[in-house]
Formats: sequence, structure tokens, C-alpha cells
Amino acid sequence: MTRRSFRTPVRLGAAALAAAAALSGCSFRGVDSIPLPGGPDLGPHPRTVKVEFGNVLDLVPQSVVKVNDVSVGKVDKIQLGGGQEGWHALVTLKVRSDVRLPENSYARIGQTSLLGEKFVELDEPPVGEPARGQLASGAVIPLSRTTRSTEIEEVLSAMSLLLNGGGLEQVTTITRELNAAMSGRESTIRSVLQRINVFVGTLDRNRPAITKALDSLDRLTTKLAAERKTIKATIDTTGPAIEILKDNRADLTEMLVSLDKLSRTTTSVVNQSRDDLLANLKALDPLLRNLNKAGNTLPRNLETLLSYPFAPTFGNVIKGDYGNVRLTLDLDFQSIAHNLLGGTDLEGLAGGQQMRSMLKVPNVTLPRTPLGILPQMPSSGGLPGLGGSNGTTGGQGGQGGQGGKGGQPKPKALQGPSDLHSLMTGGLS
Repeated sequence: MTRRSFRTPVRLGAAALAAAAALSGCSFRGVDSIPLPGGPDLGPHPRTVKVEFGNVLDLVPQSVVKVNDVSVGKVDKIQLGGGQEGWHALVTLKVRSDVRLPENSYARIGQTSLLGEKFVELDEPPVGEPARGQLASGAVIPLSRTTRSTEIEEVLSAMSLLLNGGGLEQVTTITRELNAAMSGRESTIRSVLQRINVFVGTLDRNRPAITKALDSLDRLTTKLAAERKTIKATIDTTGPAIEILKDNRADLTEMLVSLDKLSRTTTSVVNQSRDDLLANLKALDPLLRNLNKAGNTLPRNLETLLSYPFAPTFGNVIKGDYGNVRLTLDLDFQSIAHNLLGGTDLEGLAGGQQMRSMLKVPNVTLPRTPLGILPQMPSSGGLPGLGGSNGTTGGQGGQGGQGGKGGQPKPKALQGPSDLHSLMTGGLS
């Protein structure tokens, strides 16, 4: 290489340095203030953001600032800040103005590779923390929202400490003690592990129910939080009531003591009458069972009892001047006693002779006419006492009056305006 060709690169470098110095003007702070070739484009009006770090490691000015692995700025300068509150690093960043970040953004010092250069990465808030506002120029990201990555030196140092007796001896001791504690208890430990497995399996099978219960509990707590004012008002209103209860504590205590005495007395009475009550209930059980069995028949029998000794339909016997009935009277005293008093204690007392002495035979005189033929009545009316019309009905054999003119005399049972009706409905004398 000739001397002339060697001087050309030197002149170009000097010219570049002079131009950089001229462009930087009074803000020239040394070589670290010169932009690196191929650095990010900051635009005409970059935004200034300050970040507090507890440790910047080997971060240097002109390092890259990234958002989602995209270079959007650079590190302008690194200062010492904190003072009485504690020393920390204050890093000033230059970020492009078109980058949109929330006000509560996070900052982290990362590394491009295992032995690569450091950079500052700006991130949005983590999941669960909502983003708010916009990161403006001059904003400061505090220490509570900054972190840094682990250095390879720290990893190697921890590994060296472990391998040089820092933790292996303790692991060996722990393993030996565990073996000594479990020796001879294998079956118990196996049983415990099986129970834990069953418990975990049960929880896994009931995961939908557990999730549903947690969701219900969440809705309940949300409802309680929404009704906090109402609950507070209820508690405040309950205060006077509690004061009233406190003032009447003596009366309430006396009432409770009296209730205790009453309950003891009631218990004693119930215990003493328990046998009699059970006996009465047992004696009442057959009656209730028979009433239940006769539940459908009993109402019909009661209807018959109202019209005894005739059927409930006896009102349909006499219509107009006709009697549509065939009556058979059984006056056998033994049959009557059996029908009326059968199955009772009076059945033996009211025998045939006793019944004959107790009952009086009614004075009944019936006409001597063939069965099924009604006696002939005067032509002036139908059956006596039945409201027959004059001249509409008459017998073949006569028009005799009441004194028996031209006909047979009336039987004694049919004399009077309502003799037949009284005979048919039980008016026996």
C-alpha cells in the first residue's frame, strides 16, 4: 500500500469526525454521543422518556430501545439518581414520536444473545392490569415497573456454588434423611399416596361442579359488593335494635327460663301419658280402618237411615191417584230384633217374647180385595186424600158416597183425607 492510498481513509475518517462534531454542536459529550451506523431512525421530533433501573448491568448509551423486538429508539444517557430514597440508575431514552404506548408501560433490560449487547425493551402492562392513558414525552417509568434479565455470569456463579459444595451436600443429606424416615413405612406412604391420588382424581372429576361453585361464589360476592350500601344501612339500622335487646336482656332471660320450665313440664306430661296415648291410638286404628273401608258405602247408608224403614225412593210411590208400590210387612219379632239389634249386647236381652211385650201391634184394617186391585172410590174424586178431580175418574160399580151408598163401605185404613199416604209413609197407629 502506498503512502497516498493510506492517507485517503484517514482523511475520510477525520472528515466524518469533523462533520459529526459540527452537527452535534455544543451537545457533543464524547464518542458515545455519536450515532452508530445503522441505528434506528428517530424521526424529526423524538419523544424523551426516563426509566429508573436498580441495575443497568453493562448497558451503554446508544443502545437500542425495542418494542415487540422492533427498534424504535435508543439510549441517550445514563445517570445516577435516587438520592436519599436510595441510589439507582436513571436512563434517558429517545423514542420515535409515532410509537403508541400506555402510560403504565413496563421496561426491561434484555440481551440479544448469550454474549450479545444489552437493549431496553418497553412492554405493555401484564395480563390483569388494564392499560391506561398514553406514554407522553417526559414521562418517568418508576422502579416498580422495571426489571432486568439474568446475566450469564450470575448463572455460572450459581452453578459454581452448587458444584463446589454449596448445595450437593445438602441434597445428599436430605436424600439420606428421607430414606431413613421412609424405611419400614412403605405401605403407609403408599396408602397415603393412593388416597391423595383418589382425592385428586375426585377433584378432577368434579371440576365442573367446583368451577360452577366458584362462579356462583363470584356472583355472590359481586352481588354483595353491589349491595354494600344496603348492607351498611342494614347494619346501621340494626344498632338500635341491639340496644333495645340489651336493655331488655333481663326480661328476655326470664322468658327463656320460663320457656325452659314449660318445655320440661310438657316433656314430663308427654312422657307420662305416652303409654295411654299409644293405647288410644292403637284402639282407634281398627275404627279408622273400618271407616276407611266403609267410606263409599257409609253415605248411601246414611241416606237410607233418613227414610227408614222405607227406601230413599219411596217418594216416587204415589203419583197422582195411583199407588205404584207392593208392600210386604214382616212383623216377626225375632227377625226385627235380629235386624235391629244383631251383633250388639242387646240382642240376647230383646228376644222374641220380650220384643212382643215391648212392641204394640198397630191397628191396621186392610180391605179384602185381591192383591193388585185398588178399591173402587166415589166418582167425585180419585183416591181419598190424593187430590183427584171431580167426575174424571169413577169405578165401574158405583157412585156411592162416603156413607156407602151404592157401594162397599171404606176400609178403616183408607178413611180420612190422608189415610193411604199416612199408611204408606209410616203413620201407623
